[in-house]
Amino acid sequence: MKLNRRTVLSGLAAGSAVLAAPMVMAQGAPRVVVVGGGAGGATAARYIAKDSGGAVNVTLIEPTRQYYTCFFSNLYLGGVRDMDGLGHGYGTLAADYGINVVHDWAVGVDRDAKTVALASGATVPYDRLILSPGIDFKDGAVPGWDVSAQSAMPHAYKGGSQTELLKAQILAMPEGGRFAMVAPPNPYRCPPGPYERVSMVAHTLKEINPTAKILIVDPKANFSKQALFEEGWQKHYGGMIERIGPDFGGENVSVNPSEMTLDIDGVVEQVDVCNVIPAQKAGAIAHAAGITEGDWAPVNAADMSSKMDEAIHVLGDAAAQGDMPKSGFSANSQAKVCANAVLGALTDSRVFPAKFSNTCWSLIAPEDGVKVGASYEATEEKIASTGGFISETGEDEATRAQTYQESVGWYAAITSDMFG
Repeated sequence: MKLNRRTVLSGLAAGSAVLAAPMVMAQGAPRVVVVGGGAGGATAARYIAKDSGGAVNVTLIEPTRQYYTCFFSNLYLGGVRDMDGLGHGYGTLAADYGINVVHDWAVGVDRDAKTVALASGATVPYDRLILSPGIDFKDGAVPGWDVSAQSAMPHAYKGGSQTELLKAQILAMPEGGRFAMVAPPNPYRCPPGPYERVSMVAHTLKEINPTAKILIVDPKANFSKQALFEEGWQKHYGGMIERIGPDFGGENVSVNPSEMTLDIDGVVEQVDVCNVIPAQKAGAIAHAAGITEGDWAPVNAADMSSKMDEAIHVLGDAAAQGDMPKSGFSANSQAKVCANAVLGALTDSRVFPAKFSNTCWSLIAPEDGVKVGASYEATEEKIASTGGFISETGEDEATRAQTYQESVGWYAAITSDMFG
């Protein structure tokens, strides 16, 4: 069954597939379907609709009506940002750009028929498909934990209710209590970066529960911006944060959600709050489409097209693309390259050489921001770094405050770029 007005009205009655606005379609125009309404998907949908001038029909499939960004969600935990400021809707994409926004789950892809199956039972045809589904968690990555335990031990790695739950647990900690994080192995989505999260949790605890302690159990020997974070933790939260790396059992950890304990290489630790961030993989729809190798979906750097199907493109966290980190900035950058390539393929418009960039900001304490970033180009093998930068240890307060303000400006700019 193809998605049409009758299908949508039926879905409305059933409470399933719902459009944010009436469908606006040019008859016979090529069809682009985008799955996932985050930094990659929303950006790609908006640019294709905007730059095609109505010559391409764009459908965006996203189950949530309000998208909460993972980037800056740690600032909510630190009391620096409120939750309402992280939420964004799709009304402008539908009303101003003519994008058909379908609030439903994409559950399958028929690559031969070029259709996407929805949980409502509808199917959506495409000429080009863009998948930007983010991440899912690998089963059994942390023994004792699965998604059924996420209410007791939240992951808070998908924006919204999980982040609110984790903050409520932090605020309810007993005086002198203990917060634990099970950090993820590489590669992982960032933001919400684990170590910025520790910083923001520490900031909240310093204000309301200053004798509380934080334990990080980490399977990695080192992590991005480590010297900057450790310098900041010593400056702002001295004596509060302890990190156990792989040399001391950090890669051999299991949890017991009902007892609120961690077993670290045979040593049982009692905690009050436990944030479990498991190992990750591409979102389920990428695996259902049969375009993954192992955990991720390999793509061609020039246009983000799948190495297994040239009619499918994969953006952001789900893609195995080379040197870029799995960040919202990366997904947004990749989306623009992809949109340009898709328009070129469907409308013969000009395609420009692929260029990418990324910056990851982290807040250690209010007005103490640090950053790391790089520029990239497409090669035959991958997206390759062409040069980068990182904040320095020992920077003065004015520099760090300016870095934080840069991130605030970037947040406003990227969310406008995504949602219009």
